Amino acid sequence: MTITSTSSQLRWIRPEDARLSDLLEVLREQTDLADYPHASRVEQQVLVYDWATLRHTAADEVTRRDVLAELARALSDGPGIIVLAGAFDAEPLGRATAAFERMIVEQRESGTTAGDHFAKPGANDRIWNALEKLAVADPVAFVDYYANDAVALAAQAWLGPGYQVTSQLNVVNPGGAGQTVHRDYHLGFQSAGTCARYPAHVHALSQVLTLQGAVAHVDMPVESGPTLYLPHSQKYAHGYVAYQQPEFQSYFLAHHVQLPLSAGDAVFFNPALFHAAGTNHTTDVRRMANLLQVSSAFGRAMETVDRARVVAATYPALVSAHAAGMPARAVANVIAATAEGYAFPTNLDRDQPLDGLSPQTQAERVAAALESGMPPGELAQLLAAREADRSSH
Repeated sequence: MTITSTSSQLRWIRPEDARLSDLLEVLREQTDLADYPHASRVEQQVLVYDWATLRHTAADEVTRRDVLAELARALSDGPGIIVLAGAFDAEPLGRATAAFERMIVEQRESGTTAGDHFAKPGANDRIWNALEKLAVADPVAFVDYYANDAVALAAQAWLGPGYQVTSQLNVVNPGGAGQTVHRDYHLGFQSAGTCARYPAHVHALSQVLTLQGAVAHVDMPVESGPTLYLPHSQKYAHGYVAYQQPEFQSYFLAHHVQLPLSAGDAVFFNPALFHAAGTNHTTDVRRMANLLQVSSAFGRAMETVDRARVVAATYPALVSAHAAGMPARAVANVIAATAEGYAFPTNLDRDQPLDGLSPQTQAERVAAALESGMPPGELAQLLAAREADRSSH
């Protein structure tokens, strides 16, 4: 993840510079069990830890630091993925599963079908913001579930203290189609063109802002489509601009690994790892996983700013400046300082992506309003409605 070149050309990650041969050079590295003394085994280049053993080692504050360091190394310089086998006991897992099942039934009966980043609405059963919904629906189940140290251990290893947990419950029903290969949030949710606008050090930084995870709520044989991975691919610097290119997708399809999981297993991986959910080829397995996305405590502004209020106050002046011939770049600079330029966090039940993986940002709405000549009052109403959609309830 270290960017060492001083060449101005290499400070930018460009799609045209992505070469499959460079990825293959990265993938030559193999996972050596001897480098990870707390791991139980290596399966298809993936490190597997026996949670029954690791939990006792991690309970001691001295040895816990060694475990944290090892997991961080595995996620960064190693295969980029770890499995904590047997991370969740049957009782708390079962109670959370029952709560999620009730939510799915209620969602279906209400006639609302949650959209999915990759699947068509209705193809899967998706519960957005499952963390908050579980807390409200069954507080006891929530407490028992998240008291588990497996999530905390992985999160602390990668992000340190002060992290924030979010989750999305996903059920891929029999016949449900798999995903295309991708990297994850943040840069992984942007187009290659957008990613190329960020300097190279941001591509490296994006990896350490989040940790991806999944808790298996049912047994997942390979034929049910558990996630496909390309171990060590997180170390490929051009990955965010490369994974959408056909030759990289073809290579992934031919060379990925896929591990079966048992109910209660937990998987954690670097968000830059090439991965994709598999197709459920079974006729009777509803593949249920609680998808965890844990965010760093950092990456937040120092002050709370009411961006909608700032937009309302300045939009008339910006309209006048635009009409008077203010250059497009200057207009964009004003909008960047005024409006929220990032789509997340949001409520993905209501504020869903219409094109791509991210909803429209507040800044994009202001720019569109300016170009269309939208009156200030109408823009204020639009932004207020969208802010209401972003609320968690």
